[in-house]
Amino acid sequence: MSLKLGVLGIDHGHIFGMLGGMKALGCTCANYWTDGPAVTEDKFNEVFPDVDRVSDRRAILDADLDMILISAVPADRAALAIEAMEAGKDVMVDKPGCTTLDQLDAIRDCVARTGRIWSVNFSERFEVRAAAKASELVAAGAIGRVVQVVTLAPHKQNLKTRPDWYFLKQRYGGILCDIGSHQVDQFLHFTGSTEVTIGHALAENTTRPEYPGFQDFGEMTLVGDKGHGYLRLDWFTPDGLPTWGDGRLFLLGTEGTIECRKYTDIGQPHRTDNLYLVNAEENVHIDCREVELPYFGRLISDVQDRTETAATQAHTFRTMEIAIRAQMKADGL
Repeated sequence: MSLKLGVLGIDHGHIFGMLGGMKALGCTCANYWTDGPAVTEDKFNEVFPDVDRVSDRRAILDADLDMILISAVPADRAALAIEAMEAGKDVMVDKPGCTTLDQLDAIRDCVARTGRIWSVNFSERFEVRAAAKASELVAAGAIGRVVQVVTLAPHKQNLKTRPDWYFLKQRYGGILCDIGSHQVDQFLHFTGSTEVTIGHALAENTTRPEYPGFQDFGEMTLVGDKGHGYLRLDWFTPDGLPTWGDGRLFLLGTEGTIECRKYTDIGQPHRTDNLYLVNAEENVHIDCREVELPYFGRLISDVQDRTETAATQAHTFRTMEIAIRAQMKADGL
């Protein structure tokens, strides 16, 4: 059975993957609401011409829907998610799902009170086929126990296309909270850690003094009860790269290694979803472009069956808490 969806906020381009992934599995969506102008709106109307804008979000909150997708400005996502859950809807929200610990506490309370699902779409894992293949290989024991996770998450600045909120830390949450939540998700997922200490956290504005709230470099080290991590974020991708960033995932296991070159493979013809596996038997490149992405299908099943197969609620809460605490540590709070 497909789900009936609504959309609150299209301020970030991740809404295209969120809605597109659900519609590809038969879900339907009739309406969206967004607060004021959004730089994505023309493209959204082009890609989803059958989804009409409504002027009052209550038209979506009060409709007979199963799930609401939220890609509003990061600082606004928590309040919208709480409204949606209190209206009896499950929620898929773009990362970061929230930007403060107070927001996270309010979401925890709402989930406990309503029994609704609050799923944050960590698209650097959920929408990347090489990462999905890495999950399969790790689960099958291809590299033994994962000892360390290293993530590199470079982005192009593309300043001319960015709305004002991209440069206001109180609106986007800071680089470790925002982009870093992707990386924390991968660290927790691949190591299986549930108890984590933030050993080091740094965030800075290296190149854009004209935007004092902008952070173009960040890093953190995590010490988990089942593994270690170094996570780096930046906005330094040069224009010569044929895509928005050369994101990489490195998994060090007791019996082998995996590297995912997610979005391109530098020095080669442009090709996404590259995985390199080395263990006692293999030294191979795996083309992952046809690998299935399980997140959307699992989430649909979770909504229908009230299960937690896409990601556990505890994992999602833990990911956002670590990302926010790392941001606070970097900011000296």
